[in-house]
Amino acid sequence: MNVFEAVKRDVTTRQAAELYGIPISHNGMARCPFHNDKNPSLKVDRRFHCFGCLADGDVIDFVSMLYGLSSKDAAEKLAADFGCIHESKKKKSCVKMRKTLSEEFRFQKAEQKCFRVFSDYLHLMKRWELEYAPRAPEEEWHPLFLEGLQKKSIVSYVLDIFLYGTLQEKAEMIAECGREVKNLERRISLFAAADQRESNACSRGNRNRGNDGTGEGNAEDESEGTSCQHSGKLQNNFSA
Repeated sequence: MNVFEAVKRDVTTRQAAELYGIPISHNGMARCPFHNDKNPSLKVDRRFHCFGCLADGDVIDFVSMLYGLSSKDAAEKLAADFGCIHESKKKKSCVKMRKTLSEEFRFQKAEQKCFRVFSDYLHLMKRWELEYAPRAPEEEWHPLFLEGLQKKSIVSYVLDIFLYGTLQEKAEMIAECGREVKNLERRISLFAAADQRESNACSRGNRNRGNDGTGEGNAEDESEGTSCQHSGKLQNNFSA
């Protein structure tokens, strides 16, 4: 089996893209590295296809375009990086090489997940500061507003570790925060689901008013519309 056949058999484009530092979402979409892609338009699986610039091909084509290599050089790079066995290479265990790579992938994914969750949590606390800030000195502070004041600096410190810390510091932070990351991710999902329900209710209210020839809706529709405008502002703050 030659190097081209071995690489195409053993390595998918998604595996190569992840190894070479291209973030890929859970549904296999990524920002295309072959044009100025502002929104993910590259579908990556065993092959790849960009719906923006129409780049298309297999894993060897992908690496060839990514690094400006010939097809042969790209195939040999993939074979070396993934430990693929082929005729021109001394036989060795591809399984052991993949195990090492999979450990690196797991660490990278854990690091990326921790950073994403804590970053989302920081944005959420900033949103709480706007939504639940006391309107009068005598007003009792909302628990979420208080949580934001207490934990914002801690979360900022954690994010700095993932941005600027050593490999050892990142590994220790991942180990220390594993359970908290799971809990935070669940909380953030609940808030996002509540926002989506509120947004859907608002859309229904707007449609009902639009279908009314007088332009007047009932009290429930008006309430939904006001709620939607408020939720939209909060969602923008969360996404900023």
